[in-house]
Amino acid sequence: KMFVSIAAGVPLEVLETNLPEETRVLRAMPNTACLVHAGATVIAPGKFVRNGDASLVQKLFQTVGLCYVGTEDQLDAVTGLSGSGPAYAFATIESLADGGVKMGLPRDMATKLAAQTLFGAAKMVLESGKHPGQLKDEVCSPGGTTITAMHELERGGFRGTIMDAVEASALKAKEMGELEVQKQEERTQEMENEQANEEQKSEEMKMEKVEKKVKMSSPQ
Repeated sequence: KMFVSIAAGVPLEVLETNLPEETRVLRAMPNTACLVHAGATVIAPGKFVRNGDASLVQKLFQTVGLCYVGTEDQLDAVTGLSGSGPAYAFATIESLADGGVKMGLPRDMATKLAAQTLFGAAKMVLESGKHPGQLKDEVCSPGGTTITAMHELERGGFRGTIMDAVEASALKAKEMGELEVQKQEERTQEMENEQANEEQKSEEMKMEKVEKKVKMSSPQ
């Protein structure tokens, strides 16, 4: 069988250990934008997948957005970027809308303008093939309103804060994965100890039976 996991921080090793032997396991890190067919997903195949499994799962996720086939060591970074990314975008939209309200716009108008602005900017990046920095420069007229606003963002550490957020989320995902591996090792050790105890008990019972037979056969 093929098994696809969307659980954050649960490594392929743990999934493969707890599923029937040689189960074809793939990990996927989608995001909530899949709900509106605009998701961003990366999948990572396990060691038992067959030819065509990864492309099949990729096609499945492509029905709800963008999907790349990657490797498991990339999934923590993917979690920090696109997995958690919608929350960063929502916070940005909310902040833009709050700015609009502060400057006199109605809340509903401000929210929709902010959301449409991010949507349009994202579409320009995806469709133009231009670097985001180039597109940003094209908006910034010399001595204009946008470059003045960009100065304030730089002063507030906007880009560094976003990068820090991606890093923090990725490191948390890595920590979760390491904890799952540790738990699996503890479970495996417990099972081995239980098996060893059962084998010891079995041997002791055999020895008791042998001793009883020897006593019964010995002359009184």
